[in-house]
Amino acid sequence: MNAERLTKILLAPLVSEKSTRLADNHRQFAFKVLRDATKPEIRAAVEKMFDVTVTNVQVANQRGKVKRFGQTLGRRSDWKKAYVTLAEGSDIDFMGAE
Repeated sequence: MNAERLTKILLAPLVSEKSTRLADNHRQFAFKVLRDATKPEIRAAVEKMFDVTVTNVQVANQRGKVKRFGQTLGRRSDWKKAYVTLAEGSDIDFMGAE
């Protein structure tokens, strides 16, 4: 795996009520990732960027919503999200509070 590609795989963390609940109860974190990213690449990217140990990766392909733009119908792009489970004792802090 190329180190440059690993830095581009994670697009954004998904912070919502559901993802916060998963993080508190099960040490799972959600990320928006590249459409062509594989589970081993996602695991390596999270371990490299946040210096944690990943035990499991689950991915889900999200279909883009159909939206109206005036009289014309448009469609948002499809995207992929990854749920990453961390090992006991590992944690990711997105807020940066110390």
